[in-house]
Amino acid sequence: MGGGRGEVLNAYRVLLRATRKSFAGDTLMLNESAIEVRKKFEENRNVKSEAEIKKLLDDARDASDFITNMIVQAKLNPSGGGYAIKPGKEHAGATLEIPSEEILRKSV
Repeated sequence: MGGGRGEVLNAYRVLLRATRKSFAGDTLMLNESAIEVRKKFEENRNVKSEAEIKKLLDDARDASDFITNMIVQAKLNPSGGGYAIKPGKEHAGATLEIPSEEILRKSV
């Protein structure tokens, strides 16, 4: 396997870290994204082709980069309602992520 099990586990951990950072405070999105990441890795557990493994690892890296750099989750503005977006330098060109229904319910 290209890079071996360690490289696959590292890609898995990096992807989970990206979701934890981007969806911090949103339990529903954290749980759903962790389930989805696990499912994708499980679906490909038995892939043996070096080329396919490399492609899957590249896809995982791309997904980590996208989640980290292109998603900014809006936070409830405590001083007057509405939602505020505070993108960091890494978010140049990012898309707006609307909080999950769980977060919206808690804020009412």
